[in-house]
Amino acid sequence: MTQPMPGEMTPQEKKARMIRVNHAGEYGALRIYEGQLRILGKSPKGDLLRHMLAQEKEHLEKFEKLIIEHRVRPTLLSPLWHGLGYALGALTATMGEKTAMACTVAVEEVIDDHYAKQEQELPESESDFKTLIHKCREEELEHRDIGLANGAEQATAYPLLKGAIKAGTKLAIWLSERV
Repeated sequence: MTQPMPGEMTPQEKKARMIRVNHAGEYGALRIYEGQLRILGKSPKGDLLRHMLAQEKEHLEKFEKLIIEHRVRPTLLSPLWHGLGYALGALTATMGEKTAMACTVAVEEVIDDHYAKQEQELPESESDFKTLIHKCREEELEHRDIGLANGAEQATAYPLLKGAIKAGTKLAIWLSERV
């Protein structure tokens, strides 16, 4: 096995970074859906939101186990994601069902790219971790498709809203990997 170059992460450090950021992302997603359910829980979209929340809870539980198993420090930004995730969910839901669905589409498109890159980076020796990431990615794509099927693209100022949420999600990923 070759030694990493100075400044390059070891395979263990790369995996720890992946676990940290995925844990943070699943926590943020959970908080977004909790915020949306607070506003839309009794609406016709309530059951869809509960379905997506249940999947995010399952993802989060798996990454929480990996955090413990691999002794990975969670991101120090969890309190920020706690508040901002909930606020994003509640705000988009307050703006209407289609805006809540637009939020889902924007976030899940970024997460799809994020998980796809991780799948490509992981060696075959990490098949269990790769399988988990693939399963999470498939369910995130399901969420994106639910958002699209439920009027996301009809949300007011959809391109602007989607772009802003995608940029914020990419920033949250970048920060959670490092802090």
